[in-house]
Amino acid sequence: MTGLHKSPVLEVLAGRRQTIPPVWMMRQAGRYLPEYRETRQRAGSFLKLCLTPELAAEVTLQPIRRFNFDAAIIFADILLVPYALGQTLTFTEGEGPRLSPRIDRNELGRLRNAVDRSVMEPVFETIRLVRGTLDPQIALLGFCRAPWTVATYMVAGCGSPDQAAAKLLAYRDATTFAQLIDRLVAASTDYLVEQISAGAQAVQIFDTWSGVLSPEEFERWCIDPVVRIVTEVRRRIPEAKIIGFPRGAGTLLRRYVDRVPVNAISLDWTVAGDYARDIQSHRPVQGNLDPHALRAGGDALLRAIDTTLDTFSGGPFIFNLGHGILSDTPIAHVEQMLARVRGH
Repeated sequence: MTGLHKSPVLEVLAGRRQTIPPVWMMRQAGRYLPEYRETRQRAGSFLKLCLTPELAAEVTLQPIRRFNFDAAIIFADILLVPYALGQTLTFTEGEGPRLSPRIDRNELGRLRNAVDRSVMEPVFETIRLVRGTLDPQIALLGFCRAPWTVATYMVAGCGSPDQAAAKLLAYRDATTFAQLIDRLVAASTDYLVEQISAGAQAVQIFDTWSGVLSPEEFERWCIDPVVRIVTEVRRRIPEAKIIGFPRGAGTLLRRYVDRVPVNAISLDWTVAGDYARDIQSHRPVQGNLDPHALRAGGDALLRAIDTTLDTFSGGPFIFNLGHGILSDTPIAHVEQMLARVRGH
């Protein structure tokens, strides 16, 4: 790659500050875009949309065409790993995903020891299709959910507000829960390695529910599994670029930074400026605009953007939201955000 075609996102992940921070959004391909809704309707089902490479590639590219973000993140569902391990995955409109059977000591043995690669192959083909289309300066990102977050769905059979089912299993039967986490560490590692091999230039590990864990459980179920994934991915692909996102980690975030050897840390919107700058002094950071500020728009959005830019202007930084874009966010607000970030 020549100097004229370096990706600003990859430059930040290498530790190099950019004068204008690169920008992309978590969930940037989604229901806030009319072209996404049209493609989703054409697919017939959400799972078919994820597992039809031509459609998933189209959805991945839609926000790039519209907004010229500095990174595309591959469109796939967070629960393809348990699906490939043998759980049944269904989607009910208005209710979200459902997994069955719910995993406990009796059901764990019914899972496959490794992912069914034929289930995952459409994702890898989507990556190849997108990489063949994307401008060289736009980074292509893959991703997976971290083992703890995936386990919360596998044990409860669905999303939940408090992740109580997984927490109770982890406390009551730590042996079974550890075996489930081990299965997910191996499956997630293979999944990320295959994404990178297919053309993803960096990957992000989302631990959406890390913030519900006690300090001891955070070490055991959030930090340790991700350390194992990153270590093994780098053993197989030494140059792999990896972003970690322990959402809601709060004061435990520094433990994550000290222990997990990722290239960058993604921050949610609750991380205070001074604390965030301390994290940035150790690792490039990504974030952390409140998605509701983007939804609100206007002067409130501009103030929030300026605060984020001022907080992180001194070091390597990728501008992003502190979590995914909300589905009823006006497109004009995204355009307002991009104009402010790129013209600040």
